[in-house]
Amino acid sequence: VIDIVSGEEGTIAHKKIDSRLRVLGYGIDVEELNRVALPAIDYAQHHCEVLVIDEIGKFSVESEAFVQAVRSALEVDMPTLLTLHKKSRHPLLQDIRRRDDGRILEVTPVNRALLPYKIHKLMRETY
Repeated sequence: VIDIVSGEEGTIAHKKIDSRLRVLGYGIDVEELNRVALPAIDYAQHHCEVLVIDEIGKFSVESEAFVQAVRSALEVDMPTLLTLHKKSRHPLLQDIRRRDDGRILEVTPVNRALLPYKIHKLMRETY
């Protein structure tokens, strides 16, 4: 996990992390995720023009604090770009998919190169 504003980094999942929380054979370090991601999300809500969270997936949803931070961030009226794990059925991701105040775009090999332009256009039209 990387906070692109501060440069703070942390490893949240690795096969060598000794943790009771394991996903797909990877140990999950929830404290490391919370140490980097939570301040980054909070800072972005108050000081940035756009909130970007890449990616909300199998590893990050193991932190209840992270899940709550994302839920809180979604209540702030600001441009927000999230990447979601496509197959995850975690309640947070299901709730995000059900929202009617956003757009979900699937990344494919065909549209991958054009998506940044489409996202930029959508954000300009919305905000």
